[in-house]
Amino acid sequence: MSNQASPAPGVVVLPSYHPVARTVERLESLLKEKGVMIFARIDFSGDAYRAGLQMRPEQMLIFGSPKGGTPLMQAVPTVALDLPLKALVWEDAEGKVWLAYNDPKYIVERHAVESSLSANLAGVIPLLERAAAQ
Repeated sequence: MSNQASPAPGVVVLPSYHPVARTVERLESLLKEKGVMIFARIDFSGDAYRAGLQMRPEQMLIFGSPKGGTPLMQAVPTVALDLPLKALVWEDAEGKVWLAYNDPKYIVERHAVESSLSANLAGVIPLLERAAAQ
């Protein structure tokens, strides 16, 4: 993978078969279909351009479900540092597009939350995978 020797611990990186904007649009649509709230879409490369800087396409979608995340935050308030969930999509120097997200199991381990609560976050993983797939 370009621009990164290997993913950071707890980060899942998937190749996407779509351009950055299209990958994010696909994910947003899939999440909305399942009733997941979209909190923000950040266009890092667009913001860089407006600041007079150049950057390959890179966007982040911030999303979640109060029903899923609240029990984790009630158990351990610091889990809110990693919630709501985020998906980062970027294009590398070779033009390959990648989608990355924090593994729900890692979030639970990081904050010492009861492991069974990772299921509250894991439901979006198939949607992340579908957004990047052909």
